[in-house]
Amino acid sequence: MLIATIAALAIASTSAGVYAALTTDGSGHAAPAGAQHGDTPPGAGQGDPVKVVDDGQVAPLRRVVPPDVLAAEAGSISAAKIAKIAKLTKVRDVVAVAGGAVQLQGRQVNAFAVDPSSFRSWTPPGTAKKTDLWAALAADRFVVSPDAAKQLQLTTGYEYPVVGRTIPKLTMGGSGDLGLPGINMLVSKKAGTQMGLVPNVAVLVNAPGVSPAKVVSAVRKILGAGANVVNLHDAKYQSSGTGGKATSYLDLYKQAATTCPGLSWTVLAAIGQVESDHGRNAGRSSAGALGPMQFLPSTWKTYGVDGDRDGKADIMNPYDAIPGAAKYLCANGAGRGGQQLYRAIWQYNHADWYVQKVLNLARAYAARYS
Repeated sequence: MLIATIAALAIASTSAGVYAALTTDGSGHAAPAGAQHGDTPPGAGQGDPVKVVDDGQVAPLRRVVPPDVLAAEAGSISAAKIAKIAKLTKVRDVVAVAGGAVQLQGRQVNAFAVDPSSFRSWTPPGTAKKTDLWAALAADRFVVSPDAAKQLQLTTGYEYPVVGRTIPKLTMGGSGDLGLPGINMLVSKKAGTQMGLVPNVAVLVNAPGVSPAKVVSAVRKILGAGANVVNLHDAKYQSSGTGGKATSYLDLYKQAATTCPGLSWTVLAAIGQVESDHGRNAGRSSAGALGPMQFLPSTWKTYGVDGDRDGKADIMNPYDAIPGAAKYLCANGAGRGGQQLYRAIWQYNHADWYVQKVLNLARAYAARYS
């Protein structure tokens, strides 16, 4: 498999040395892996979007946490370093995961071992909402990217030997875009421990309101020169393996804006930040509004959009809600700019302070991504 090099994730061999897990060489095979013991991240579980549900069940999706930076080391990242990353200015969420190279169908695959109830929030919205996918992972099945499923000729429901420190036979639970360059397989924490994946080998960082490049620099300073730190907003990662389909809120805002000539995606991003912090607070408001763009159900009946073409316009689904917001703004003249844009935003929330806040945030987004 051809995969993007993002880091030197490693698994210690039971016989000798360290096997580099991420490589652009499609012919490499993973050696049987030996365990490494790392620190548990500080406040494990604290700050997770949802609580862990046992017995093969998965907790419902409460919010989406768009990852801005992915960092990895050859071994376990210490609890002290993870704590420093979490304390960086503007960093909102950090999650550490186990990972490494395993062998599947005779080919090297790069895997993360995760808690499905919390990690689903870090994946692209279309994948995060697939409860059946995460329930399968909670039941100790494995999940792969669509590219991996195609290239390795994997079939959902079939059992495959996965070669690590041990060789468990795991059932494929399904596939979905993982949104992480170079990572093409997810397993449960139980399976990851059994196979000897390296604890805390990588961290995902969410830092809204700050340049990802600055976060990359700060994280690299903490982890040292040997770490590989990736800006997930780089253009080369935005549509990898997705056929051009949006994989992040940023993509969704940009795509939805194209449906309303003259409307800047920055306005949608600003409204998304004010209304739900990009899906983090998508529950019912005191006024009865719902979803990542906080629509009243009565308004949604008129302006709801089936953005992902799954047969329904779901007020809670960002693939539907964000183009729905673009439709609503456009119907109120937002595409004409100037005073008409002001009035359209005012229609979204009848308050001048709200309009000013949205316009100021839109200007900030334009400056950040120009």
